[in-house]
Amino acid sequence: MKNLLMLEELGQFCLAIFLFSQLQYSWWLFPLCLLLPDVSMIGYLINPKIGAWVYNFFHHKLLAIVVLILGFYLKIQVVEFIGIILFAHSAMDRIFGYGLKFNDHFMHTHLGWAGKKNDI
Repeated sequence: MKNLLMLEELGQFCLAIFLFSQLQYSWWLFPLCLLLPDVSMIGYLINPKIGAWVYNFFHHKLLAIVVLILGFYLKIQVVEFIGIILFAHSAMDRIFGYGLKFNDHFMHTHLGWAGKKNDI
């Protein structure tokens, strides 16, 4: 199951690259901005509950899709770009086993414990 989920996330990451290729931005911006959603980890400086909430908000694919559709609908490429980056980053995190966080510990994710062999 773990491999099947990883392939699904890889497909979504490839979709994000394709969507980015439809924008009029230089390619170097994609890898440069790809890790920006991890700034949301700053919530963990307050406590794990707030950290998990902020992290999950910015790593939830529905947010990415809403932002992307909003940018497309309003014809604002920078908003589309933000949606694509959020979507690509979330897919990339899940490829590496970092899922949405439970509020007890940063490494406790919906995919299991990050960094450990999970039997998903």
